[in-house]
Amino acid sequence: MRLEADLARTLWHGTTILSLRKGGEVVVAGDGQVSMGQTIVKSNAKKLRRLAGGTVIAGFAGATADAFALFERLEGKLDQYKGQLSRACVELAKDWRTDRYLRRLEAMMAVADRNVSLILSGNGDVLEPEDGIIGLGSGGAYALAAARALIADESLDPAAVVRRAMAIAAAICVYTNDKITLEKLEI
Repeated sequence: MRLEADLARTLWHGTTILSLRKGGEVVVAGDGQVSMGQTIVKSNAKKLRRLAGGTVIAGFAGATADAFALFERLEGKLDQYKGQLSRACVELAKDWRTDRYLRRLEAMMAVADRNVSLILSGNGDVLEPEDGIIGLGSGGAYALAAARALIADESLDPAAVVRRAMAIAAAICVYTNDKITLEKLEI
């Protein structure tokens, strides 16, 4: 049983999600690489989804099927709480911790709307970063560090900051590639 759990953890390394708020925009990006162990299975996966009629952008790191289950649950919570992202995320996190099926899901999510950017995890975490920047997945720390360094550059719009930060992460993390999907919201 322990071996199965360790194997499951090693099968879904490859993802980098970056979310950034700057200058009246929210930008969320994800790389396209899907890896199983040391093998690249796909290079152009889309790891972002628009929810709530396009007013929420969600990105995931982790097992794909688990992430899609979480996207569906979050969409239901957003319908139930009339687009209130923070409330919907708190309710999803409660379910995620207490539901026997959901507890087994191996994924993290970055979600953003016009008002807030949040990190959701299976530990029941709903975290709002104080600087409005989120980095998730195997290359998330690299992308986060690069975005924090680049955000002060006034000549770069938010999308340019995200693209450069994701390129830096792709150059460092073997589980991240440069095939970026990017979504934006005006604040």
